[in-house]
Amino acid sequence: MPTTDQAIPAPPPSQPTKSGSTSESRFVRLITVIATMGALAFGYDTGVISGALPFMTLPQEQGGLSLTPLTEGLVASSLVFGAAFGSFFSGHFSESRGRRDSLKLVAIIFFLGAIGTALAPNVEIMVLMRFVLGLAVGGASAIVPVFIAEMAPPGRRARLVSQSELMIVSGQCIAYISNAVLAHLSDEAEVWRVMLALAAVPAALLWLGLLFIPGSPRWLAARGRIDEARAVLQRIRSSDAQVEKELDEITGEREQEAHQARWRDIAAERWIRIVLAIGIGLGFMIQFTGINAFMYFTPIILQSTGLGTNAAITATIGNGVVAVIATLVGIWLIGRHGRRPMLLTGLGAVIVAQLALGAVLLYVPVSPLQSYAALACILFFLFFMQMLIAPVYWLLMSELFPLHVRGLVTGLAVSIQWVFNSIVSFLFPMMLTELGYITFFILAGINVVSLAFVLLCVPETRGKSLEKIEAFLKDRHSLDEA
Repeated sequence: MPTTDQAIPAPPPSQPTKSGSTSESRFVRLITVIATMGALAFGYDTGVISGALPFMTLPQEQGGLSLTPLTEGLVASSLVFGAAFGSFFSGHFSESRGRRDSLKLVAIIFFLGAIGTALAPNVEIMVLMRFVLGLAVGGASAIVPVFIAEMAPPGRRARLVSQSELMIVSGQCIAYISNAVLAHLSDEAEVWRVMLALAAVPAALLWLGLLFIPGSPRWLAARGRIDEARAVLQRIRSSDAQVEKELDEITGEREQEAHQARWRDIAAERWIRIVLAIGIGLGFMIQFTGINAFMYFTPIILQSTGLGTNAAITATIGNGVVAVIATLVGIWLIGRHGRRPMLLTGLGAVIVAQLALGAVLLYVPVSPLQSYAALACILFFLFFMQMLIAPVYWLLMSELFPLHVRGLVTGLAVSIQWVFNSIVSFLFPMMLTELGYITFFILAGINVVSLAFVLLCVPETRGKSLEKIEAFLKDRHSLDEA
């Protein structure tokens, strides 16, 4: 029998398999914390570059890498290009080898990429190692939400999957704080190397934690390993009746689907292609809000208003703090409100923030007032983005796609989302140089299109089990085809 995603055996019959719902809840929370170490590493690696870039633009003889606007865009976007490949191939790997074992490989790549970027001697090696690091970021972004969703009880799925987004923004906040502390404590320009090396810590914690948790019961059941799936469910559910009910839902009508997913399974079913298109559209929506342009380049935006390098890096801590607070509020909201209303409200606020930021940068003279007003617009943007849009996106990526191709389709959709991210990251510094602050008005216009897309195309998934969501989408789009 294969050992991938091997289940931890159930307790022997002589001992109770349940110690009450509290112990199962704690174990599920522990699984979530361990799995989201991948999201923490993801967040740190995407956030740390904002503080490292100003030092990396210094000449090489001063400890930097002599970055230009073009190579700045390459360094920032190379991780994102890597993430596109990582999320794409992780989908296939997580289908064939299991979610947990795939995350172990992701942890190793995270560690190697962090050390490689910290030691990079020139731009070429930096771009290469950022690409390697991106493979892990993409893998984590595709696998972690799916793994948590497949472990979580239906009634707690939204909040537990949203823990992934909380850990992403927590990783970014930690990156901003450590960047500011290191920038103020060290006079060495090469302090950026320490900033980048710290990303190895959550990678190591992820790998160690995965040694102590079981594999996904849905993945096991989809491979015909029913006894192992039952053993896992007995550890993460509060009653034997709940275990059997959920196992029946997972295995119902799936005998014919207990094979390794193939791309032809997607091509053969029109409704899956439609749902994949919705997932890709959601990826366009989240990236063309401009979220990562703010995450990567806030210090550079603030420097254009007259702030010094250290002051701009310190001000970026506000990004991280606001993002964490907003995500906590979003986790509370997501259990009480539908996915669609949250997305629509968030996009409306994002459009207002971008229009306001463009106006402040264009019409307010360079001064402390402009700096504070620009920072206020950025923080307003981030608050609504992280509260209402980002958590819902990652939740929908774990909910929308059918079990028998979930790894492949999630990997493809998230991969294309990273391609959109890379386009924004690569073009933003050059757009800011060539078009100036009109860039923010262009982003606002794109977000009007995204708002219309959500209104017309995105389904509501709140309150349904993964199996019921699949049945609903299949029926809906089969009827559309008929």
